[in-house]
Amino acid sequence: MAEKNTVDKSLDLKNEVCPYTFVKSKLALEELDPGQVLEVHLGNSESASNVPRSIDLEGHEVLSVDQPETSHWVVTVRRSQQ
Repeated sequence: MAEKNTVDKSLDLKNEVCPYTFVKSKLALEELDPGQVLEVHLGNSESASNVPRSIDLEGHEVLSVDQPETSHWVVTVRRSQQ
């Protein structure tokens, strides 16, 4: 089986709020090749809820949403093949 997902780009948006967190995440995904993985670091629960939902609606694959510490969420996304 394939290795654990390698992160191709990491984006620190801990000091940003919605809708900027989604807009910047979407723009970063557009810079990646299909199948590449983006890791987004978020600093508030609203963004941690909205960003994965919006990215999923855009057709990308949300691989994980983790909260390694208080006020820090990590969303890992694979860019769609389209």
